[in-house]
Amino acid sequence: MPPKTPSTTAIQTERLLLRELTPDDAGFILELLNEPSFIDNIGDRGVRDLDGAIRYILDGPTQSYARNGYGLWRVELRDSGEAIGMCGLLRRETLPDPDLGYAFLPRHWSRGYALESGEAVLRHAREALALSRVLAITDPANQPSIKVLERLGLRFEGMVRMSEDAKELRLFSTAPAQAD
Repeated sequence: MPPKTPSTTAIQTERLLLRELTPDDAGFILELLNEPSFIDNIGDRGVRDLDGAIRYILDGPTQSYARNGYGLWRVELRDSGEAIGMCGLLRRETLPDPDLGYAFLPRHWSRGYALESGEAVLRHAREALALSRVLAITDPANQPSIKVLERLGLRFEGMVRMSEDAKELRLFSTAPAQAD
């Protein structure tokens, strides 16, 4: 296990702290990425042990923070520090703008945490990052996620495939695409 890495809190809400993921979060990431709901709705990231979780953090979120100035953040309860999920912005080559992503441990569903953290991330995207448009993608069958995106004010734009052989996903955005 690498030495403890200091982290900074990126965002605070009434109930939550959102901060950069560090290798110290490997146990939490291992649990989250292996939840059946994560695999079904987001995909299998092939993370099966703590070393794999550390690689996921370093190769994904940590590189995104350095390259883009944003990434997925650990979401924790302010009162206890318990990690409950992740929420943040991703930059995908297949999408024209950054997209909002989130995932929570099932024991923390239906408590408004996705909405609360999503609102905070979108506010950060507008105010700190000056992003005029944020996207989101979700499986068409993932009704709870679709409801969260709609409550966040994102509008359905159409269907999209992330690769030729991938299934179609619902694409949402905070603002209409600019005409060329």
